[in-house]
Amino acid sequence: MNKKEIAEIKKQFTQEKCTITRICGCYVDGEKNKKTELKEAFLSLPEEEIFKYFNIFRKALSGSIGRNLLNMEFPLEAEEQGGAQEFLLRLKNTALKDDALLEEFYDKVIENYYSVENYLILLIHAVYDVPGKAADGEEMFDASDEVYEYILCCICPVTLSKPGLAYDEENNTFRNRTLDRVVDMPDIGFLFPAFNDRGTDIHSFLYYAAKPEELRFDFVEPVLGCEPPMSAGGQKETFQTLVEETLGEECEYEVVKNIHEKLNEMIEEKKDEPEPVVLDKAEVKRLLEYSGVEEERLSDFDERYDAAAGERAQLVASNLANTRQFEIKTPDVIVKVNPERTDLVQTRIIDGRQCLVIELNNEVEVNGISVRMAVNGETEE
Repeated sequence: MNKKEIAEIKKQFTQEKCTITRICGCYVDGEKNKKTELKEAFLSLPEEEIFKYFNIFRKALSGSIGRNLLNMEFPLEAEEQGGAQEFLLRLKNTALKDDALLEEFYDKVIENYYSVENYLILLIHAVYDVPGKAADGEEMFDASDEVYEYILCCICPVTLSKPGLAYDEENNTFRNRTLDRVVDMPDIGFLFPAFNDRGTDIHSFLYYAAKPEELRFDFVEPVLGCEPPMSAGGQKETFQTLVEETLGEECEYEVVKNIHEKLNEMIEEKKDEPEPVVLDKAEVKRLLEYSGVEEERLSDFDERYDAAAGERAQLVASNLANTRQFEIKTPDVIVKVNPERTDLVQTRIIDGRQCLVIELNNEVEVNGISVRMAVNGETEE
């Protein structure tokens, strides 16, 4: 799914456009005990509750593709009888009205989701009548030829509110605040089936993780039947290792700077596209070539890539480069530069020592204090 398709589903989580038919949930304590369950027609809930649920569902479709949101495909065995995809398909097709299936799903989650805190498993079923689109991109609500039926699962931590004083209006006094258990935003979630090309794709799903470095792989494989891709941090570390091993002793400042500049250029050129910039093995190799890496250094690049990332692995460009800053770090000094002004930092040999030279303008601050710079023994504004 791309940004536009995700945004289209998120738009359904409003009072005016709501397509949710049913909501189910299971509240679990830190010792994996089911405390209570809910099963309701969604629009029968009080309006105040509906809006709070909308916030949770929208959050489960928020973030960056390739970082918080991961598109995954089921392996063939997951689509066989008894497989994870086949089970989710039955759950969806029964519109969450089969109590035995619901209990089996809750049991799978409880067995494989590890938490010392209480949490709430939320499931919704929705039926979206997908409007057609005219040549100019405008939606035609009377020309629908696709019905997208889906389930969305959110697993939300339930934490105690903070202690404090509260005003008691009835007695006109202050008292110790009553501690409540509050449902937080989702830790993880998934949308099934995927909404690809504005239609149903039962062979894929969209996975959400609030923390990109805690993707809960121990949950994904047994519950969703997929081997998850590398995390954002894993992609960055793999890319850094590839660059260091490929360049070896010739891993020079200018070459690395060129690599990151070209990555940022690629991201900037495609920033308005619904799909993120993704690099496969050939494109990563081409990036290194364009950045000044000598051909002889790339002679065994394919083998290095396969060993580090996997033959078919793809890396999301935004996970590899920081578009907000360019950082140069030594054990004692850290220099952070606007990525668009890396030209201000150069390497020079001064008095026989390798140095970083930073061009300064008239606006220089030290710990927030404006200072004047000395030039040939004098100072200037």
